[in-house]
Amino acid sequence: MMQTGSVTTPFGPRPVTIALVRRQDALAGIKQGKTADKWKVFRDTAAAKEHLGIHSNSLAVLDALLSFHPDSELRHDASLIVFPSNVQLALRAHGMAGATLRRHLALLVDSGLIVRRDSANGKRFARKDRAGEIERAFGFDLSPLLARSEELAIMAQQVMANRAAIRTARENLTICRRDVRKMITAAIEEGVPGDWPGIEDLYVALVAKIPRVPTLPAVTDILDEMRLLQEEVLNRLVIQEDSEISSSNAAQSEQHIQNSKPESLNEFEPRSEEQQGAKSEGDRGRQNEPIKAFSLNLVLKACPSIVDYARAGEIGGWRDLMSAAVVVRSVLGVSPSAYQDACEVMGAENAAAAIACILERANHINSAGAYLRDLTRRAQRGEFSLGPMLMALLKANSHGELRAG
Repeated sequence: MMQTGSVTTPFGPRPVTIALVRRQDALAGIKQGKTADKWKVFRDTAAAKEHLGIHSNSLAVLDALLSFHPDSELRHDASLIVFPSNVQLALRAHGMAGATLRRHLALLVDSGLIVRRDSANGKRFARKDRAGEIERAFGFDLSPLLARSEELAIMAQQVMANRAAIRTARENLTICRRDVRKMITAAIEEGVPGDWPGIEDLYVALVAKIPRVPTLPAVTDILDEMRLLQEEVLNRLVIQEDSEISSSNAAQSEQHIQNSKPESLNEFEPRSEEQQGAKSEGDRGRQNEPIKAFSLNLVLKACPSIVDYARAGEIGGWRDLMSAAVVVRSVLGVSPSAYQDACEVMGAENAAAAIACILERANHINSAGAYLRDLTRRAQRGEFSLGPMLMALLKANSHGELRAG
């Protein structure tokens, strides 16, 4: 039977901690009949090693300890104490040096994966009854692995999900980075007006921030900024293209008027009410297109001042930002109706982000309420995007002052 429910202290000078005592006492709570595949538990432990604070050599030692357990399963009704000597353990741990072996055994104990069950003299052995069954054993207790099998499985799943998310984020960043680089190059080579050297400097600075060992928050933040830069570049290219098309259309219209007969001039007279109604319906369809939403992290990076108006001085989600925006609205003197109109046109999250942007530039805005109403009207016409505002604030925060584009 598995020996649980008792707390033992380590032999010799090794100290005991309250955490160790509590972990040993918790083993008494393992459900009757509980089992777990020992190698699946080992694989889950290996996947979650960074969260557990152990290393590859620690896993080699744990692998060796599990190999001394004769069954493929860890069972509540079986003895889970293994008692190999350090020499035997070192051999199965790929010839690990004695000092290294002892250090990683201590790590496994400290991480709560195994428990020492030391005898009176510190030796590891098993005492058997007349039938040859193990009556009592002293060594390393593997029961914490059984007790924590579900926890370790969840930790492993989280690690795998995080790795997949990092892989996806890195792929997206690579694609976005490539697109931005090529669009900037095309704009410079084709002489598109704009501060392209400044935009290229911002691009280079973003690329330099990519960590050699990426984490999901770091890659996500850089991806958000790169996407914002992509939108800024694309907007400038589209504006230039629209300008060229408008100029071309104007020239063609002028030529058409000059070449047309007098009786054809009615083509340029006002349309019928029916035609005008059809056009206004189309315009309304374009006006109702939603404003693109940006990540909360990006908004807070561009507009850090709004955090001061949040409850407990912290913004952990969009709801916190919207609550802070209501406070800022009052501080800036924006009327409830102006803010309500902005929420209806832009959406609550984008309206809160717009308030955060206005707060950041409050010293340069005469009337925050009038400014917000202007943004709302532009949003209704499909002429407003948060992207350029956030990009401008990010530039200001990064370089100290806004460059003229």
